[in-house]
Amino acid sequence: MTAPDSVPLYVLTEDNLASASPDLLRAMIKTFADALMSGEADTLCGAEYGQVSDERVNHRNGYRPREWDTRAGTVELAIPKLRQGSYFPS
Repeated sequence: MTAPDSVPLYVLTEDNLASASPDLLRAMIKTFADALMSGEADTLCGAEYGQVSDERVNHRNGYRPREWDTRAGTVELAIPKLRQGSYFPS
């Protein structure tokens, strides 16, 4: 049995966001956007990144750097490239 967290996650998040700098917000946006794009690319490939699978229909082939202008500032994204076809975030 694991020990419960001493500080609830929502309290930690609220404290971090209350004292957050724009750099923290941009980092959070980048992490979230990269995770979403990775999930979309996994769906298009038929398997997760680095996973061997018989259902795989495509492979990743690196990343393209792109800037994304947000209210928090410009965020550098790493958009997954695919070997066959193309991927554009929705």
